[in-house]
This record gives sequence, C-alpha cells and structure tokens, in this order.
Amino acid sequence: MNKVRAERLRYNLEKQGANSYVMVQDARNIDNFFSFDKILLDAPCSGSGTINLQEPKSYKNFTERLIQKSIKSQKELLDKALNILKPGKEMIYSTCSILSCENEEVIETVLKKKKAQIVPIGFEQMEQLPLLPTKINGTLCVCPNEFYEGFFIAKIKM
Repeated sequence: MNKVRAERLRYNLEKQGANSYVMVQDARNIDNFFSFDKILLDAPCSGSGTINLQEPKSYKNFTERLIQKSIKSQKELLDKALNILKPGKEMIYSTCSILSCENEEVIETVLKKKKAQIVPIGFEQMEQLPLLPTKINGTLCVCPNEFYEGFFIAKIKM
C-alpha cells in the first residue's frame, strides 16, 4: 500500500533477478479472479525482530495496540493469499517479528480453515543461523543479534 516501500521492493526484486509484479494496493482487496503460482507475503508486523534495546527510537512505537493491529492484518492477508494461490503451488509468509502471536499463531489460525500445509524450510548452513525455537516444525525464526535482525519465515503449500 506504500508507494515508497513498493519502489524499494521493485528495486530489490530486480536486483535479485526475480520475475515479479508488485501491486501498490491493499492485497486484502485483490479480486478473487486473480490466481498466482507463487506469493511472497511479507506481512506488516510489530517489527519486534528489529528492536535495538540500546536505541529507544527503535521501540518507541512498539505497543500492544500495534501488535493486535498487525495480527488482524496478518490473518486477513494470509487468508486472502491462500484464496488466490493456485492449488499445488507454494507461498512464503514472512515478518520481521519474532513473536509467536504474529507468526505461528497466525498461521495455525488460518490453516485450520484451509487445505494447506507447511513445507519444511531447510538449506545448507542453516544450523549456523541464530535460531529461536518455533511452535511449527519446518518454520524458521532468526534471533536478532549483532549480525542479524530477527525475522520469521514459513513456506506454505495449497
């Protein structure tokens, strides 16, 4: 929905050689006529994985209200994404939050209503990442440290 963020995303996708299309609109309002082979849902979140406790500016807006607003949007966006994802195809759900209420709990709530499943994430040298435990096997949550911002990622197949 944010033009500046959309341009930054376009730039990064082109830089990585991705064949993609970035829509500048609220994805919850995309017509169900559309269907996609792949979806990257980088959901709006509280940003808990980017908080630096030595920098008060980084958590100035971190509130319970922000978390609850984010959870509501995340559920709606994930539900919509699964509605427009073609059967047998995969999507990525990610946030820059390390809170299970914005990650695993959102996924569990939405997947209860859908015929979708988690595809385990794995790659070489994954064990070298500072991982936090997750409630869903196959998902990944990176612990923030001096080298990484915290984030969560899940791969979902319809």
